[in-house]
Amino acid sequence: MPLPLSGKSRVYAILGDPIAQAGSPGLFNRAFRREGIGAVLVPIQVSADGLDAILAAFRAARNMDGLVVTVPHKIAIADRLDEIGPMAARIGAVNAIRKLPDGRLLGENFDGAGFVHGLRRRGHSLREKNVLVIGAGGAGRAVAHAVLDERPCTLGIYDIDRGRISQLSDDLQRHASNTLVSHAEPDAYGFDVIVNCTSLGMRDGDPLPLRLDGLDQRALVVDIVLEPSTTPLLHQAAARGCPTHEGIHMLDGQVEEICRFFGLLDERHDD
Repeated sequence: MPLPLSGKSRVYAILGDPIAQAGSPGLFNRAFRREGIGAVLVPIQVSADGLDAILAAFRAARNMDGLVVTVPHKIAIADRLDEIGPMAARIGAVNAIRKLPDGRLLGENFDGAGFVHGLRRRGHSLREKNVLVIGAGGAGRAVAHAVLDERPCTLGIYDIDRGRISQLSDDLQRHASNTLVSHAEPDAYGFDVIVNCTSLGMRDGDPLPLRLDGLDQRALVVDIVLEPSTTPLLHQAAARGCPTHEGIHMLDGQVEEICRFFGLLDERHDD
C-alpha cells in the first residue's frame, strides 16, 4: 500500500544538468508506491562546480540516503566518493550513490546492466552483432562495457574527443576475448546495432550523432536520450524502416537494481 509523504519519509535525489529531461523521478516514485516504501526521489539541477557542495549537503542530511547521477556528472563525481564498487571502478563512472551507516559514500554503476536488461525485455540480442557505440562519456563507457560482455562480433567506438576513444578502447581491449574493438567514424554503414550515448537529440536543433546514408534497414537503432522519447535519430531511423529502441528502456531496466543497492527492496510496510 502506498505511503503518504511525511516527516518520516526517506529522501533520495537525482543530480544532473540539465535535469528537466530526467525520467528517474517518475519511475522511482512509482516503484516506491508499488512496494510500499516510505521514500521520495526528487530532481536536483546542479552544475559541475556545485558537486562538492551538494555532496557535503548529502553527507549532512540525516534523512537523505541515496543519489542517482545523470549527465554530465557520472565521471566527475566518482573521484569525490569514499568508495566505488567493481563496475564503477571498471568503467570509471558512477550513476548511483549510497550513504553507508558510518557516513561514507559508496558509488556504483548500473547503466550497463540497465541497458542490456532493457534490450532483452524487448527481445533484442547483441551476441555476434556488429555494434557501434557513439559517445565515450560516463553512459557511453558503461554501455560499451556491457555490450562487450554480451560477446558481439565487433564493437566500434566513436566520440568527438579522440582521447576519450583511445582511453575507452584501451580499457575494453583488456576485457575483450573474441570481440574486435575498434575506433569508428560516425557512420552507420556495416553495423547491426547503433547506440547513441551522447546528449545529441535532447535539445531542439541538435545535429544527428551520425550519418545515416549507409544505414541497413535491419539495423537496430538505440538512443539513450530520455526526452524527447522519440529523438530525431529514432524518428529518421524509423522512417527508413529500422527497428528502434528508446532511452526509457535503459532506465527502466535498472530501477530494481538501484533500489536493491539502496537497500530498499527489503523495506516493507504493512500499514
